[in-house]
Amino acid sequence: MKLIVDCFGGDKGPAACVEGVLEAAGAYPGAEFVLVGDEDRLRAELPDGCKNIEIIHAPDAVSGNDKPIDAIRLKPESSMVKAVRALREDKTADGLISVGPTGVLIAAATLRIGRIDGVRRPAFCPILPTMNGGIVGICDSGANVECTPEMLLQFAVMGSEYLKAAFQRKEPRVALLNVGTEEEKGDDLHRDAYRLLKQEAAVNFVGNMESRDLLSGKYDLVVCDGFSGNVLVKSTEGTAVELMKKIKKDIYSKGLYKIGALFMKKMFEEEKRFMNYQNYGGSVLLGTEKIIIKGHGSSDATAVRRCIEQAADMLGSDLNEKIAARLNIKEEAYV
Repeated sequence: MKLIVDCFGGDKGPAACVEGVLEAAGAYPGAEFVLVGDEDRLRAELPDGCKNIEIIHAPDAVSGNDKPIDAIRLKPESSMVKAVRALREDKTADGLISVGPTGVLIAAATLRIGRIDGVRRPAFCPILPTMNGGIVGICDSGANVECTPEMLLQFAVMGSEYLKAAFQRKEPRVALLNVGTEEEKGDDLHRDAYRLLKQEAAVNFVGNMESRDLLSGKYDLVVCDGFSGNVLVKSTEGTAVELMKKIKKDIYSKGLYKIGALFMKKMFEEEKRFMNYQNYGGSVLLGTEKIIIKGHGSSDATAVRRCIEQAADMLGSDLNEKIAARLNIKEEAYV
């Protein structure tokens, strides 16, 4: 396994990315890592004698304020642009992990890396925990603001294969995000997508899902356009974070609550780990020819390590080949 890591662009700076890589290197002793960013800053974070870690010097960085195409054209020395270029040119490189701006990464990956033949649009698929101890994927969560019914169908196929390959879900239960559970709910896009999903044998479609049921454990994959999916994911993550803040504030508001919290300390720690999105890695960009994982902008070392673990799981399962096969693409066309 050889992974390229864009170490600039995240809220916590290159230190979090380097620490995450070092943690993963211990778990994958045969893996190779290429760190992209300002060489002096990266070397300052690396201990002496590191093996299987190389550096590509990139003194610049893209920001969330950069327009994607302008960033690619005007910032050739930025860490993200050079990381994507390295992924394209290095035939031995398997994937890329970045915590930088989403829009620039999508544009660079689509233009420079390309899609699996037959894929209309790549789509992000982050993973969230459910209340019954399982997981649920959301596809798409921000790559495609506007979609067609056919695109939503492909998201369902790609997301299903991802859950089968990386999370051992034999028949992932797929739902369509909608304003109601009835078949006739929603606009033309959602009604047409419902019809396509219902007819697709490669997808275990179980109907529409309202957003309140995302974490219920009733579904393994939720299909939606990127606009709705992004709002869904961020609203859910934000609610979890604010709820934990509220609980902590209430505990410290009264002495009796503090005493009770002492007896429940272990439970609170478990709930905090459960609701911390950093423990679930990043959003996999499904449909590109090489593996690309977008970590959250505030990713810490744990989140970066989990992104690397995701990449390892995908590589070990031949995910892209399975997606290509499911989309009825001939092997020679994919190669």
